[in-house]
Amino acid sequence: MLVWERPEPQERPAPVPLSRERIVRAAVELADADGLDAVSLRKVAAALDVRPMRLYSYIAGKEELLDLMVDAAHAEILPTGDTWREVLRSKADATRHTVHEHEWLADLLGGRPQLGPHALASGEAVVAAMKGVDLDAVMPMVSAVNAYVIGAVRREIAERRAERATGMDEKRWQAALGPYLQRMFATGRFPALATVVRDAAHLDADQTFRTGLDCLLDGIEARISR
Repeated sequence: MLVWERPEPQERPAPVPLSRERIVRAAVELADADGLDAVSLRKVAAALDVRPMRLYSYIAGKEELLDLMVDAAHAEILPTGDTWREVLRSKADATRHTVHEHEWLADLLGGRPQLGPHALASGEAVVAAMKGVDLDAVMPMVSAVNAYVIGAVRREIAERRAERATGMDEKRWQAALGPYLQRMFATGRFPALATVVRDAAHLDADQTFRTGLDCLLDGIEARISR
């Protein structure tokens, strides 16, 4: 039986009260502070001041704990809007914001089944907004937006981690790599890339995300209008 359907044990007298919600909250706090490597049943138990074996009355192991953490994050992803486009954009923006608040989520999104109640509620809101769209096209369209968002936020988080690890922000990377690119472009082998790098607007992360999302939503709208 999946954790979502398995009842919690009855409360019993104990020095420290326990519940799945408290376990998940402690795990999220550890991951927010030090990443997923900081999350283990032993460390969560220590944070809650209980013995590790006591956690097994509530969860079967770390895999279930990760599933519960992902679903807890989905509680912060609440799509809103009156049209399918507004709802899809809202879901994309909320997902990106939540991943930036909980950096560890970038490592789990897309790689685990999202079947918890909060994830299902978010999915229900999105699919309900697609009412009137060809039924066979709904999930491919939603999946395309999800894939774009996951890819975009993973790149952003990877860049953030690289900046922390190296101490080099975007301007420093540009200063370090600029001479190399200039030499490569001077060979004439990459004219299209040279034109884009030299002449196109250099968008920040927010503008890049919005522009890419608009391109995808425009394509979906054109498909629906056909």
